[in-house]
Amino acid sequence: MAFIKNKIILLITSFVISIQLQAIPTHPDTVKVGSYILSLHDINFHDKEYTMRFWLWFLYNNKDFDFTNQVELPNAKSLEKPEVQVDTINGKTWVLMKMKSVMKQSWNVNDYPFDEQHINVSVENTLYDKNWLVFEVDSLGSNFAPTMNVDGWKIKDFKVMRGVNEYQTAFGDPRVHNNKADYDTFNIKMTLERNAMGLFMKIFLGMYIAFFIGSISFFIDLKETESRFALPVGGLFAAVGNKYIIDSLLPETSEYTLVDTLHSITFLFIFFTIFLNAYCIKLYEHNKLSKAFASNYYGSRIMIGSYLILNIFFVSMAAFF
Repeated sequence: MAFIKNKIILLITSFVISIQLQAIPTHPDTVKVGSYILSLHDINFHDKEYTMRFWLWFLYNNKDFDFTNQVELPNAKSLEKPEVQVDTINGKTWVLMKMKSVMKQSWNVNDYPFDEQHINVSVENTLYDKNWLVFEVDSLGSNFAPTMNVDGWKIKDFKVMRGVNEYQTAFGDPRVHNNKADYDTFNIKMTLERNAMGLFMKIFLGMYIAFFIGSISFFIDLKETESRFALPVGGLFAAVGNKYIIDSLLPETSEYTLVDTLHSITFLFIFFTIFLNAYCIKLYEHNKLSKAFASNYYGSRIMIGSYLILNIFFVSMAAFF
């Protein structure tokens, strides 16, 4: 009896599995999807996020799909409950949703403030993978509002496209044998280019003033030892303070950015200023007056000129290349 019972259980299990395997459709259903961006705001570099408001719509035949509850934004930090409108058009289900979401973003700050940022919002169905559902992009209807203004930025490019999100797991589904699940995605991509010159002057003006305050020491009489050292040391502290203020606005990164480069050059040249002042004062104290004055005159001009050339070079590389 036990053998017969086990045999019956095995047959039932095999039957259930065969039904599940047959449940995967031969051809996935197509869902037409599009989006209209209303606003992109609250850009936060330090917390690596921004907020987006947009319309999202779906048009499909399969009655099992429920996009009012099955929409997921994988790169969202938080998603408010959307406003939803559902209707039937020519036998197809039409779902229109007004979305508001805080999105995660890995900002590229290597060339900040001459940076260009690539925004990507992915939309997928929470239940059905690409065996069941594939997206057809409504390119004609998808766009951003002409009144949309991203403060401090220019929208350089906008496009929508299909993609695939690969999960290296089958989520325990016994019908899948390669331990991988692929979900079709609808991707909204935007490229933002910063209006940089005004911001550049605002964040780096303090650093440049700090350097040139230190450089004034070259025009002070060599016998005024205290003033010759006080000015560059004060400029160094001001430049360090400026660096900390800018770093507080940016995300942590292991990359050596334009901000790091310009501040490092400033620190180094302020140190050279202190060193040159010490050298010239030493010559002066040993009554080598002509050499002291010549070193002060030519050294100061070479140093200031080199500082300006290096800054122009690195800023130009970030802004134009």
